[in-house]
Amino acid sequence: MNTTYSFQIYNSTSSLPLEWNSLAVNNIFLTREYLEVLENSCPVNMICHFIGIFNEDKLAGIVLTQFLFAEKLDSFGERDQCLKTSVRNFAFKNFASHVLFVGNNMLTGQNAFAFDKNVKQSKAIKTLHKAINQLKKDLKASGKKVHITSIKDFTASEIEPLQAEFKNNYTFSTQPNMIFEINKNWTAEQDYIDALSKKYRDQYKRARKKADGIQKQKMSLEDIKKYEDVIYDLYFHVAKNAPFNTFFLARNHFSFFKEIMKDNFLFYGYFLDEKLIGFNTLIKNGNTIDTYFLGYDETIQREKMLYLNMLYDMIAYSINQGFSNIVFARTALEIKSSVGAKPLKMYGLITHSNALINHNIAKLFNYLEPKIDWQERNPFK
Repeated sequence: MNTTYSFQIYNSTSSLPLEWNSLAVNNIFLTREYLEVLENSCPVNMICHFIGIFNEDKLAGIVLTQFLFAEKLDSFGERDQCLKTSVRNFAFKNFASHVLFVGNNMLTGQNAFAFDKNVKQSKAIKTLHKAINQLKKDLKASGKKVHITSIKDFTASEIEPLQAEFKNNYTFSTQPNMIFEINKNWTAEQDYIDALSKKYRDQYKRARKKADGIQKQKMSLEDIKKYEDVIYDLYFHVAKNAPFNTFFLARNHFSFFKEIMKDNFLFYGYFLDEKLIGFNTLIKNGNTIDTYFLGYDETIQREKMLYLNMLYDMIAYSINQGFSNIVFARTALEIKSSVGAKPLKMYGLITHSNALINHNIAKLFNYLEPKIDWQERNPFK
């Protein structure tokens, strides 16, 4: 029987089909609630669209896209002030300032789409391709020409069906996703500490000792709102000192996230002498804990080894609560490796609207994506 697949593009979560969440049961980042957070507190230079893929009249797939435009972005990252950074920023502004992501540029992992288990995958992906082309036409009609289209983040096996359909796209690999697998026999933080080799157990003890005097507090919605300006300053300091940025969060992002996602979003503040000097955030996603954005006072961070202590706290919480793994994402690779996270290679597809540039997309991509050298560690016995 030859079934007909179609698509519908939605500009608002209020328009999504009632059965949307039935396809998002395995990924909180595709649920209507999370998409509502995105819609209402996304970065100023981002527009989100949602695509429904239908088999006849039955919802068979759900998709998230993010259109990023650089006009409202003040900084692309300030840490590396050198010629290559200048060239990269020039290239970004002139050839890649309008980027359509199929997926979530604020997270690491396959958060682009979910299909019904009975769907014919090749047909669904072909329909996705048509929907992306239509969305680009719609954006162009509203005066927003898409320069680059990128579909991200997939493992080696996940990317193959997409490569078969998106033949003119360049397959790229960026920094890996750092995944911490929790040993099934661990029931408490002490089990993790006991599994460390002497060198890394000493690192743990040294970091914990350095953190003397810091009070960690689980913060409620009211707390987050109370400290909103301080929280944003701490976040912004870390974000603007990253090697490369394509967005900055809205000021109300964390409070809105907590309001909508409730106990699935955890916000921890770190206080020294009753002053908020850092924070980190976690998201419960089934059996997985996803680490989210954080912020800190750089001077205190170094002295108190605050970032490393945050990583240990995230591990302790996840073990104590019985989670299977932690997605540490793709920054600070070496320090995450030193606490036990392992790199998972991720792939994406990218294409440029200009045929000549697209022919040389590999070279352009190397300018836009900074290379980071790092050494993998193994902290366990």
